[in-house]
Order: sequence, then C-alpha cells, then structure tokens
Amino acid sequence: MKIILANPRGFCAGVNMAIDSLERALELFGTPLYVYHEIVHNRHVVERFKKRGVVFVDGIDEIPANSVVLYSAHGVAPAIREASRERNLNAIDATCPLVTKVHLEAIRFAKEGYTILLIGHEGHDEVLGTVGEAPANIRLVQDEQEVEALDLPSDAKIAYLTQTTLSVDDAEIIIAALRKRFPNIVGPKKDDICYATQNRQEAVKELVPEADVVLVLGSRNSSNSLRLAELATSCGKSAYLIDGVSEINPAWFANKNTVLVTAGASAPEDVVQECVDYLKHHYSATVETRTVREEDVSFHLPKELRSLTLVN
Repeated sequence: MKIILANPRGFCAGVNMAIDSLERALELFGTPLYVYHEIVHNRHVVERFKKRGVVFVDGIDEIPANSVVLYSAHGVAPAIREASRERNLNAIDATCPLVTKVHLEAIRFAKEGYTILLIGHEGHDEVLGTVGEAPANIRLVQDEQEVEALDLPSDAKIAYLTQTTLSVDDAEIIIAALRKRFPNIVGPKKDDICYATQNRQEAVKELVPEADVVLVLGSRNSSNSLRLAELATSCGKSAYLIDGVSEINPAWFANKNTVLVTAGASAPEDVVQECVDYLKHHYSATVETRTVREEDVSFHLPKELRSLTLVN
C-alpha cells in the first residue's frame, strides 16, 4: 500500500490560536475554567481539555457568576457577550479573526440597510454568532433551492456573506444563483471562506485522482472536515470521515493500493499519525508527503491574554 499524506492538513492558524488561548488561560487562571461551546469541533481536543478540568457549556447561564469563560474559535453573538457581562464573567475572546471579519461585514451591511443573505449551515456555531450580529437583517440560505424560494424582489438592496468553512465549489454555485436572481447584489471585498479551508480542499482536489480511497481525520460536527470527505466522494472515490484509528474498517482497503490521508482544520496531527502508523503496520504501507500549498499564517493570542502574558 502507498499512503499519500496531503499537506496542508490539520490545524489552521485559528485553531492553533484558540487552543493556545485555552492552554494559556489554564496556566493563568487554573480550573474550573469554562468554554462557551466546543473550543474547536474535534472530539479529541475537547476530551483532552475536559480531563484537565475545562468545562464546556452551551449556555452562559450554566457558568457561575464571576468565573472565567473563553469563547470558542467559532465566535459568539452580542447577546452572549451581554449575558457574560450580566454574570460578571471574565471573558476571553478566542474567536478566529477570519470569523470576526465576517461579523464586522454583517454589522457594516446591516448599518447600510442591506438584507444580508448568509450562505451557511443552519445551527452551526459560527452561523449562530454571525446571525446574532444583525438578526433583523440576516437570512440564511443553504442551497440553490433556498435561493429560488426567497421572497425578495430582484431589485432589493441585498448583500451576501458566507460561513468560513464551506465547500468553495458549493459556495460558488450558490453565489452564482444569487447573482442571477439579484443582479445588484454586493458581497465582501475578499472571499470569506478561510484560507485553510480552501487550501485543504485544493489539496484533496489535486491529489484524489491518484488515490483509491480517502481517509479524512475529523469529527462529524466539523464543517470543513465534512466538506473534505464530500469533495473526495464527488470526485468518485470512496471517502471516510473518522475521528481516529479506532474507527478504521479493514474492509475499506480490500483491493486498494493507494490511500490519500488528510485532516480537517481542527484535527490534531497525532491522530493523523496514529492512522498512518496503523496502515504502515497492517499493510506495510509506504508514505509520501505531498505539499500542494505552503501555509505561514499565524494569529496573536486574544488581547485579554496578551496583557496578562506581558505582566506575568
């Protein structure tokens, strides 16, 4: 067996920043330490922090007054920030700057009187946070059918934004449908789909023709990981989204010679390597790392932690 190990894969700059923020908060404040929603959408990352005393909550009212709370990489709505202030929480904002960019665009478009069509997945943490910035102005669209069903005149004052972790190809199809229905629609100056999401999709698209089967490391609630598996499937290859080596099914590799291995932006590298080691052990697999695009992006820790880090 041959393994093609896609690069880039795994942690992006936003995930690294969020995890580093939680590590630093643990050093500074100890436990109990609360995180609103999962710090990133990965079971391994969340479980490892739980074992160290971090408490993940889905409601601010679950957090005792005067506690420390860290907002996840996916961002939060203004109502959550207000609820934190009312409970006198010490809030640390680990929102990915690329998500913050979308929030600021939503605020700007709303102030200018636009109806904002947000391309994204209903219920996703990032979508909830973005909608919360201007709930009266934002409507969610998930596919071309929902674009056609919009009850808005073709000359309405409309803008669009996108969730940062979408399939690039799917988003382009929906944007094209929006432009067809609303010729005067405006959008962000720069694509909102994050660089890491695009790069990981680009790597799969380029390498998948050489593979017989694809393994994507990531959790089911990770939007960008799901998109990688869907992309590989759309290219006609069997693709499996798994959290780790325990979910591997040997039947997947019957009469398969080449396995493409990649990972979503929130999947830890050690989990990837465990799967590679499994394939090397059971199938005498050789490994070829293929780099499609270099990444050198990094983000600063949240300002709440930077000031404390300087003091300490």
